[in-house]
Amino acid sequence: MATLNPFNGLVPPPEKAALVAAVPYDVVDSREAAALAAGNELSFLHVSRPEIDLPASTDLHDDMVYEQAGKAFERLKKLVPLTNDREKHLYLYRLEMGSQIQTGVIGAASAEEYNQGIIKKHEKTRQDKEDDRTRHVMTLRSHTGPAFFTYRDVAAIDKLVAEETKQPALFDFTAPDGIRHTVWRLDAEKSLELSKLFQSVPCFYIADGHHRSAAAARTQKECAPKNPNHTGKEDYNYFLTVAFPASQLKILPYNRAVKTLNGLTADQFLAAVAEKFNVSECADGEAAASGTFKIYLGGKWYEAVPKFDISALDVIKRLDVSILQDNVLDPILGITDPRTSKEIDFIGGIRGTGELVKLVNSGRYAVAFSMYPTTVKQLMDIADAGEIMPPKSTWFEPKLRDGLVCHDF
Repeated sequence: MATLNPFNGLVPPPEKAALVAAVPYDVVDSREAAALAAGNELSFLHVSRPEIDLPASTDLHDDMVYEQAGKAFERLKKLVPLTNDREKHLYLYRLEMGSQIQTGVIGAASAEEYNQGIIKKHEKTRQDKEDDRTRHVMTLRSHTGPAFFTYRDVAAIDKLVAEETKQPALFDFTAPDGIRHTVWRLDAEKSLELSKLFQSVPCFYIADGHHRSAAAARTQKECAPKNPNHTGKEDYNYFLTVAFPASQLKILPYNRAVKTLNGLTADQFLAAVAEKFNVSECADGEAAASGTFKIYLGGKWYEAVPKFDISALDVIKRLDVSILQDNVLDPILGITDPRTSKEIDFIGGIRGTGELVKLVNSGRYAVAFSMYPTTVKQLMDIADAGEIMPPKSTWFEPKLRDGLVCHDF
């Protein structure tokens, strides 16, 4: 069973929610975060990207960065103010981006269930990023950025959520990027009812937030030995998440741009690709089907359709990003490890294929690839198999916001 517990959420007053809400710390760099927070002393970016209030030369892992995060958090608690709900609640969180609408449940997930594999992952984590998030969480004694989970739909959960979203919302605002964010706070009775319904969910899947989840498990491991009366029920045993039913999620493609043709001319490159793919010119850059991809090269779009049977491949090899990596990026362009190669960059699908055209036409990149998006089913199948996806396989939109509900411990 999957645990999703009510908790005493730390929340802003409704009239301040839009000012506090901030994009996740890991989708912006320091310069972008500073620009987004400019003129807004209530932005949660002062907490999640505290270096924006320090000298530009400050190392991102310097002690003073974490000290500044703590100071900014305490300042927002007083200034906004951020206050803890007196009762334990679950919260509902709806995001609307055009026709894409998804409603999840904000609750406290179990760090122990992460360790046990009930919370399933599909990505590797990096030690330096784990260290950073763990230190940030321990400094604040709060989980301020939610992990993004999904689960296979449960009709009873859908029914209760649909009923409760008919009630007046706690927060309802449209962010500057046009995404609407609506949050409901369930009363204590409904929170317990919904929490019990999640006991029929066999597992959660991390859609986004692998480092947040890993940091939560490390936080629990660090806190438990320091408490002589540890029971396993303390708040540090749990962490902030938003869990969405799988049917409501949308994964956008994660496109690729490569700086070199590895010594080949454009014609030689296309000929090499054509050994395993049917390659033809096309009008646009949208990949039409799984297994196919589009190539932008020399001012033209080309479609590449595999000559081989992708259904015969295993669960990892049949991913679109794997097909490109195994048949083009590695053998033709010499990119053996996309995690470490300096010759490749990854472009989230939210930027559209026009961004690929712009990058190649700028002369900084030789070729770009427009991918067909990974599906939620593929993500869950891979996690169920205990496998790890290639890097940069999924791009989820819309993004959650930090600062709307925090989980103190």
